[in-house]
Amino acid sequence: MGPQVAGIVIALSQESVRCTGMGSDSLSEESPERRFRTLFISDVHLGARGSQADRLLDFLRSHDADTIYLVGDIVDGWALKSNWYWPQTHNDFVQKMLRKARKGAKVIYVPGNHDEFARKFLDHSFGGVEVAEEWIHTTADGRKLWITHGDLYDGVIQVARWLALLGDNLYEFTLKLNRHLNSWRARMGLPYWSLSKYLKLKVKRAVSYVGDFEQALAREARKRGVEGLVCGH
Repeated sequence: MGPQVAGIVIALSQESVRCTGMGSDSLSEESPERRFRTLFISDVHLGARGSQADRLLDFLRSHDADTIYLVGDIVDGWALKSNWYWPQTHNDFVQKMLRKARKGAKVIYVPGNHDEFARKFLDHSFGGVEVAEEWIHTTADGRKLWITHGDLYDGVIQVARWLALLGDNLYEFTLKLNRHLNSWRARMGLPYWSLSKYLKLKVKRAVSYVGDFEQALAREARKRGVEGLVCGH
């Protein structure tokens, strides 16, 4: 499965515990518009040109949580190895996570395949951010959710890494086309449209592979005795 650079995956836990009143559009981090018990964020791909860190920052300016899970591929080490790219928005996201940890939020970082270098630091804490291979999250109603990036259950990543790297390069090319297409759409007053998502939905074998991947994770979740799972990849 290729990296989800084109679309930042943000899963809001349905266990929201409170929401403050709607206020100004320019809210400070100390007074978020909405507050949740838990936020799940994955596949930000900092360091890749296709990363939409700016959109994620806009989201985080008005949404906060007591616990934040970073579910892998937060940094794209594969992209950084081939071409260094680190704009201010990528640095801003890192700083925002560190600030949230300092202010009392529990921030747990579960690395993925694109940021596998972080797996060298499992069970360590950096600036209040805990690094873990996986996690078990307990919802407000007591259910257990298994938190994992998911790449360890991806046959392509584990058996044919070269194929995954090839797919990653092709995906980056698709993202470049996507940026040009959406620049044109913006000039025409049209909304954002994901070419990469469209292509994935049109490729029958890719859809079948996604199904196999999801089934493998579901089987593992059942073995672990949890009620559900949250993954990226």
